[in-house]
Amino acid sequence: MTIAAEALKQSRQVVDMYEAYADRYDEIVGTEPIERVKAALKRLAVEVGGNGQALEIGSGAGREADLLEELGLRVRRTDATRRFLEIQAARGKKADLLDIVTDPLDGPYDAVVALCVLFYVRRAEIGDVLGKIAQSLRPGGAFLVSMRHGDGEKNGDYQTVLWRRDDFVRLLEQAGMTVLWEEFAVNNGNGDEWITFLATKTA
Repeated sequence: MTIAAEALKQSRQVVDMYEAYADRYDEIVGTEPIERVKAALKRLAVEVGGNGQALEIGSGAGREADLLEELGLRVRRTDATRRFLEIQAARGKKADLLDIVTDPLDGPYDAVVALCVLFYVRRAEIGDVLGKIAQSLRPGGAFLVSMRHGDGEKNGDYQTVLWRRDDFVRLLEQAGMTVLWEEFAVNNGNGDEWITFLATKTA
């Protein structure tokens, strides 16, 4: 199987999983982001200046986008899972179907947000994906991203990729971005380690 075919298979497995799980996921996440995510989104809004156009990759049920809009940003909501688009539409929110690996992102945006989504991207594609994100940002634009922290990969019904802090920072820098802030956290529910970065595109 070619690298491109393997990437499409991986993407399809993740999307199929969320198509089946979207309604339950919407129930679990509740009506607003958890406190540390709220704080990170507020930090992003301050960096952007409290206004501007943001692209959210993997909007899911759309709760983070709701907060960003409350903070003054105009958000292009996107997801690769059609059921999430339907859930948001039922709340009167428009979201676009978008696959971060295969689809163009357009832009330029003042900010791009990708929380708990890029760890599904294979190592072979992550450099190109980060480069695409950087190209979609205006000079000085902000990128907020959270990744699973650790070594190796988790394989099951679908694959997730773990990254060490220094390795992922190096990828961000290679894409033309500079890290301004980062936060390490452990999920109280399952012990998963996460690291969140706020970076800006080099002017």
